[in-house]
Amino acid sequence: MIPNSRRFRGLKLQAAAVLAGLLPAACVPQYSAPQQVQSSNPTVTYTYNSDQDLIQANQTAATFCSRYQAVPRAANFTTNQDGNKAVIFECVPTTAPVAAAPQFNPNVAYSYRTDQELLDASRNAQAYCMNNGSRQVTSNIVTNADGSRTVTFQCSP
Repeated sequence: MIPNSRRFRGLKLQAAAVLAGLLPAACVPQYSAPQQVQSSNPTVTYTYNSDQDLIQANQTAATFCSRYQAVPRAANFTTNQDGNKAVIFECVPTTAPVAAAPQFNPNVAYSYRTDQELLDASRNAQAYCMNNGSRQVTSNIVTNADGSRTVTFQCSP
């Protein structure tokens, strides 16, 4: 009986060695290539009190995003507890598809209701002025008697 127990013990050792060799391979995940989990564009946040401050924040965000070869897009608007507003701009690569901008006429006053509409009008004015040889856009914002707001833009050298 002793020879069988030695043979059985030898088989157990061989089986243990085989299993020990397979165990690490079973624990290694099998990936064909690295997978992207999350991607994020650079962002910048500005606080503002007035519509003119918002236009200035948009222009400052454009300068910030230009170092990433990107343009700013308003991602979120909030109102802080102190009553100030904040806007988060996401820097979108200039290679990303951009929605076609509506035609801009510098001789028209644009009505707007929201901060996003004001930014859209400002961006369209900036594009128009740049396409016509001017890098500077000035704006004039008026609150009308009925509470509505209008903005006019002017290209300047």
